[in-house]
Amino acid sequence: MTTTVPITSKLPDIGVSIFAVQTRLANEHKAINLSQGFPDFDCDPALVDAVAKAMRDGHNQYAPMPGVLALREGIAAKVEHLYGPTLDPMTEVVVTSGATAGLFATLTTFVQPGDEVVLFEPCYDSYVPVIRLSGGTPVFISLRYPDYSVNWDEVRRAITPRTRAILVNTPHNPTGTTWSADDMRQLASIVDGTNIILIGDEVYEHIIFDGRRHESLLRYPELRDRAVVISSFGKTFHTTGWKVGYCVGPQPLIAEVIRVHQFMTFTVHTPSQIAFAEFVKKDPAATALTPFYQKKRDLFLQLTAGSRFRPLPCGGTYFQLFDYSAISNEKDKEIAHRLIVEHRVASIPVSAFLYKDGGGPVLRFCFAKKDETLRAAAERLVKI
Repeated sequence: MTTTVPITSKLPDIGVSIFAVQTRLANEHKAINLSQGFPDFDCDPALVDAVAKAMRDGHNQYAPMPGVLALREGIAAKVEHLYGPTLDPMTEVVVTSGATAGLFATLTTFVQPGDEVVLFEPCYDSYVPVIRLSGGTPVFISLRYPDYSVNWDEVRRAITPRTRAILVNTPHNPTGTTWSADDMRQLASIVDGTNIILIGDEVYEHIIFDGRRHESLLRYPELRDRAVVISSFGKTFHTTGWKVGYCVGPQPLIAEVIRVHQFMTFTVHTPSQIAFAEFVKKDPAATALTPFYQKKRDLFLQLTAGSRFRPLPCGGTYFQLFDYSAISNEKDKEIAHRLIVEHRVASIPVSAFLYKDGGGPVLRFCFAKKDETLRAAAERLVKI
């Protein structure tokens, strides 16, 4: 069907996401899908039972617009337990339709036409479109192959009178790097005396390896006073399809986020919120998650040790980067396509997360999979 009505796209250079493209190809070629970031195993059956019980108990209508109070109380208690600050669950917590909706609401709230937002690339693919839709300009700081560390002098040079926000993602998707306490001190020195807002994407806060500590913006009073931090229950409880996340921060900031949130989705699936409230209060630190995923990371590295793929350090998230330069000098999108078609393993080319920097010979693989899935994928990778 065609139309003669003229259309001006708000995102003319944005096509179908690389995740949808790779998953479609993986399905077509019956490939093992290590591209898109979701588990292929079930969540805790007790969590499913808790949602079903909430439905049977009659919790099937609209939840309060900012979220079920019991869940907001659980989130506030979790934040205090892990990071120190005491939040008012009535005014400093809002439940959103996943972290993506939380990021959209937060960026839309604070970014005005002409504003600049500093962000670190490679970066999650939803950031830039939302900044542009809000009339803002993304300003990229390159985390460069192979170590993807922050060049703080480059950050300082990027700050201008138009800088409205800095978007921080740690643990970092797609690189698996984590920020240190020194990184946070450097950030604090840069924003001191400015009106810059910090937006923290911390959805992998509980997936951090080798004894590291998650350096949340919420740990640092000089940072949290100007920060909105976003997280997700999808990553923590293996329920990415339920799309429940949240934003926390000082009351004046969250009040503005709520103004936008109420006209996006208004509220979030009530029975899921009831169930998550129970589980968050039971184990606010999600204590089993880090060892669970560290075991999977270590298994995947062990299984691929005989391949020509060279692993880069992975300090957190459930993504492992591999350097493929010993195999091919192809562009990453080319070899990622060939891996699916010829070897039936799907990955994500890291260039899909880049806007300014050219990147390196690197592919991202998701290890949030059953052990048998990882074994089958590794068996194919070691033959390349």
